[in-house]
Amino acid sequence: MSRRLAGGALTLAALTAGTVPAAHAGQPGPVDVQLLSITDFHGYLQPSNDAANGQVKLPDGTVLKVGGAAYNAAHLKRLREGKRNSILFSVGDNFSGWPFEVDAFRDEPTIEVLNELGVRFSTVGNHELDVSAGFLKDHMMKGRCFGEVDVDSCFTDSAGHRFRGADFPFYIGNIVSAKTGRPILKPYNIEWVRGDGGRRIPVGFIDLTVPDTPTGSTSYQPDLRSLPLLETANRYAAELKRRGVKAIVANVHDGGSADGAGFDGCKDPHGPVIDFAKQASPDIDAIFTGHWHAGFNCTIADPAGDPRPVIEGLNHGRLISEIDLRLDARGEVVRSATRAVNHPVTRDIAPDPAVQKIADYWTARGNALAARPLARQTGDFTRTQNARGESTMGDLAADVQYWAAGTSRKGRADLALVATKPVTGSNAVARDLPYAKGTGAGDADGRVTFGEAWSAYGYGNPILTVTVTGEQIHQALEQQWQGAKFAPFAVSGNVRYSYDASRPAGDRVDPADVTINGRPLDPAGKYRLAALAYTLIGADGYTAFTGFTGAYRNDLPDHEAFVAYLKAHPEIAPAPLDRVAPAAS
Repeated sequence: MSRRLAGGALTLAALTAGTVPAAHAGQPGPVDVQLLSITDFHGYLQPSNDAANGQVKLPDGTVLKVGGAAYNAAHLKRLREGKRNSILFSVGDNFSGWPFEVDAFRDEPTIEVLNELGVRFSTVGNHELDVSAGFLKDHMMKGRCFGEVDVDSCFTDSAGHRFRGADFPFYIGNIVSAKTGRPILKPYNIEWVRGDGGRRIPVGFIDLTVPDTPTGSTSYQPDLRSLPLLETANRYAAELKRRGVKAIVANVHDGGSADGAGFDGCKDPHGPVIDFAKQASPDIDAIFTGHWHAGFNCTIADPAGDPRPVIEGLNHGRLISEIDLRLDARGEVVRSATRAVNHPVTRDIAPDPAVQKIADYWTARGNALAARPLARQTGDFTRTQNARGESTMGDLAADVQYWAAGTSRKGRADLALVATKPVTGSNAVARDLPYAKGTGAGDADGRVTFGEAWSAYGYGNPILTVTVTGEQIHQALEQQWQGAKFAPFAVSGNVRYSYDASRPAGDRVDPADVTINGRPLDPAGKYRLAALAYTLIGADGYTAFTGFTGAYRNDLPDHEAFVAYLKAHPEIAPAPLDRVAPAAS
């Protein structure tokens, strides 16, 4: 809760020139609190050199090389030096890391780094729920193992110890159980800072995430639902106020954009978190944001007309966001003394050796895992499509999904399909698996390695089994033609169909020419379909499956499913391209 300011919405830059009233005789003096955050780290332990992951641009056009966990550690040490009350936290999406050396080790390397950085707490981003709420709570937080130790989980870390989980808690206020309506974790946290004479002052943090998390593609969780950001934030702000907490921060993994003036400026602010900032309770004194991978530093008036900072720090360890608060004798934030800045994580200082050791350990271990043989292939699996849109790699991916769904009773499916040239968005069928390998050390014709499999299929998406009608399957096949684009599906090996491309769009597939396990498709019937969540929610341009029901999230997402498939099928052969036939004349 802030001290009210005469004059309404002023910029923080103008206000910082003012002076803070001195404490009355006998009253405690003001307390300064440094808040430092990272967001959307995504397991980027090593520096990257490409613009999207390892650079930032200054307003004058100067490009800085930034990022890397060890450089984050070094900058954090400098920023925290001499600060009595410094709190480092995360705005979410710490893991579901995209670098192989993190992803393949179930994001345990990221936790080891964040532990070393001294993170105090984190909100739950959408990607924290890419496996399940139980996985987050039991494995990532508590260190409980699953499967075979050091093979499936609880890998040996850089210090030679078994994974023990995060040294810090996660919080989330607006993701609840679909059955009970209760938050899956504590909705807010209270951190205590020190004042004169050992006085302790509370600072509350309300932790929130993007509302579509339970229905997003990677974080699709049928057993969860979300609550509105604004309603939830205001509820917990009032609760914190009743508990005597007068300094309140919103830690929100939902974002916006205002980076037309650079990563530390504010131009044309817009997006969900900007709307949130304009309406959220005036009892909230500062707002940290994430999710959009944007960089901005704005001042936006709250509903009472008082300015408060709203800041987002890009992604992949490129920026550290800082907001400095001053608390008066009553523990309230003096808004006129608030400062906010985004610091670029430049590489012109020495990297922290302890964190660099961790990053190098996992890079080396990732390289060793990538070279590990999984299976043998008897021929090429390529994405090259024949005249009917069929390819050996596409068919293999569809078979993997069908097999993965069949590994559990609840997930068992009647058929599977995968988009091999989607209308929009990402393509899960990402690379070929050629029989003849390169000339590098250790290459062997016909051998499929862990790294090759991981790169060839998947982008960290869950395989869902859902109920759809036969007509929805028919319409999906018709939607392979959109405008001038042919965007074919690959189907599992128990499916056959034909089409006539000379007919009008929308009437090129006769349901009578579609068979599943040898039986004609029944447009009025119901079928269990195994497909990626990305496809089912329409993210890659097919709308036919809207309204699917009975969603079951299979245990293995795409990458892990392909690895498991190869372990179960130590020799794979390209299937004949006979699942799609020309229409009978």
